[in-house]
Amino acid sequence: MANNFVSFFKRFFEDVFKTKKNVKIGFYGPPNSGKTTLANKICLDWIGEELGSASKVPHETRNVQFKEKVNIKHNGKQATFKLIDTPGIATRIDYEDFLAYGLNSKEAKQRAKEATKGVIDAIKWLDDVDAVVIVLDSTKNPYTQVNVTIIGNLVARKIPVLIAANKIDLRGADTKKIEAAFPEYGVVGISAKQGKNIDEFYDSLFNLIKKV
Repeated sequence: MANNFVSFFKRFFEDVFKTKKNVKIGFYGPPNSGKTTLANKICLDWIGEELGSASKVPHETRNVQFKEKVNIKHNGKQATFKLIDTPGIATRIDYEDFLAYGLNSKEAKQRAKEATKGVIDAIKWLDDVDAVVIVLDSTKNPYTQVNVTIIGNLVARKIPVLIAANKIDLRGADTKKIEAAFPEYGVVGISAKQGKNIDEFYDSLFNLIKKV
C-alpha cells in the first residue's frame, strides 16, 4: 500500500514538473497580425532579448527567423522551445501596396519579391514544426481566404493549433468572432504589445504542447 502511495506521487510530480525538450513552435498568420511582437514578448520574458524587428509596414518579416532554447517555466510546468517566426501569409502581394508606406518603386518591388519568397518558405517550414500558434488581429474579420488557407494547411498536416486573438487593447477587438470562425481550436485573447493576458497565453501554450 505504501509503495503504491509513493509511486502515485512520484508519477504525479513527474507529470507536473516534467520538462519537454526543444518543442518547435511556429508563429503563423497574415501580415501585421503581431506574430513577431508576440515572439519578441516571449523571448524578452524568458531570455531577455528580442527575436526580430516589427513595424507597421506589411511584410517586415520576410525571412523565417527563430530562437533556440527558450526555456519557459509557468505554473509548475516547464518546456524548452524553439520559436519559429514566419513571414506573413498572403494570397496576393502587390508592390504597389508598399508605396503608401513611403517606399520608392524599386524598394517596393524588392520587398514584394522577398515577401513572396517568404510566404513559400513559411509553408515549407510547416514540415518542421511540432505545433503552431496562429496570430490573428482581433479587430479584423477572421473569415478571410488567407486564414482559411493557413488553417487548411495545418489540418492537412494534423498539426496542433492555438489561435492567439491579438490586439485586444484596440477599439473594435472581438475575440468572439474568431472563436465562432474556428470553433474547433482554442482561442486566447491577448495584447502582445502590452503583455495583456500573457499568463493566459502561457497556460494555453502548455495545453497545446500536451498534444505534441
